[in-house]
Amino acid sequence: MPLSNPQIRHLRSLAHSLKPVVMIGQHGLRDAVLEEIGIALDFHELIKVKVSAGDRDERDEIIRQITNNTRAELVQRIGNMAVLFRRNRKKPRIVLP
Repeated sequence: MPLSNPQIRHLRSLAHSLKPVVMIGQHGLRDAVLEEIGIALDFHELIKVKVSAGDRDERDEIIRQITNNTRAELVQRIGNMAVLFRRNRKKPRIVLP
């Protein structure tokens, strides 16, 4: 589900105070990390992921792989931080405008 601009602005404001839930380092993206991101998205719906690997292009590729594998929406990316959102169909926590 593509997010509208008001929804993205709302999610960005909610994510401002969040700390990174998952950190990806020199070993890159592994299956266990993807599983952990999926669990965090199920529970929180909106998470920050810190990607401290390689250069900008490599970080972009890692974030693209995360969004493709977890079916999450990229809300925002600043530097090595990415904000991801995926609606929990059973128990939604965040009300979108």
